[in-house]
Amino acid sequence: MNWNGVLPAITTPFRDDLSVDHEFLARHARWMIDAGCKGIVALGSLGEGATLQFDEKIAVLRTCVTTKVPVVAAVASLSTSEAVRVARAAEEAGCEGLMILPPYVYSTDWREMRAHVSAVLRATRLSCMLYNNPIAYRTDFLPEQVAELAGEHDNLHAVKESSADVRRITAIRALIGERLAIFVGVDDAIVEGIDAGAIGWIAGLVNALPKESVELFDRARRGEDVSALYHWFLPLLRLDVVPKFVQLIKLVQEEVGMGSARVRPPRLELEGVEREMALKTIREALAARP
Repeated sequence: MNWNGVLPAITTPFRDDLSVDHEFLARHARWMIDAGCKGIVALGSLGEGATLQFDEKIAVLRTCVTTKVPVVAAVASLSTSEAVRVARAAEEAGCEGLMILPPYVYSTDWREMRAHVSAVLRATRLSCMLYNNPIAYRTDFLPEQVAELAGEHDNLHAVKESSADVRRITAIRALIGERLAIFVGVDDAIVEGIDAGAIGWIAGLVNALPKESVELFDRARRGEDVSALYHWFLPLLRLDVVPKFVQLIKLVQEEVGMGSARVRPPRLELEGVEREMALKTIREALAARP
């Protein structure tokens, strides 16, 4: 796995009966790759992985793999044994990498979280990314702990830093240099993250606006002035960092004609004033699209 550039955290499309729409999934993945993305991350939070059964998860991975794009499988489970099972199945399905999350629901001390992540890392030969998102998952992998995992596991090659604190990027760099590829995992901090040393972006709004996302990332990496583009994009990028980010990003996809707003319960599609306000933000941004 070549850990760099823009990697979409792809949404999972559903038909009217809420079964997975594999035909659209493949088309969507290919569309984003054609726009300049470097691979696809499937089954993450934005992909509603928690609502998918094991067999559905593996079917999603196989569909993504058939598109001949580099596929990273998010490994997010309630138990360590289930996480190991997903990791091994992802490798068998042909994925090129894994993104390892802490267990859902249960969050505790470093000893237990280290054991969980290490079990997944030992279960596969695939190149792996650690996902740090203390806001969502209540587990915070501190820079010193990230460095410890990197020292113990040769197949840990990247970290998705979603603490929303860009100082974490420089702190990790100070400890281990370029041992790990550091990715920004929150859309509205991408330019700041690149300035701090990140070389990749696990992106959300890219699901609807891949060309703009790749342009923003590439120009920022080259050190160009992206202030105007970033200023235009920020109202949409901020949709990625609120509790209903899945519903909002899928709504943007629907507005650009690349997907539907359908989500699986317990999520429900936006309605009423909430939907009207979201559409106002989305449509104003799209009308001013550079």
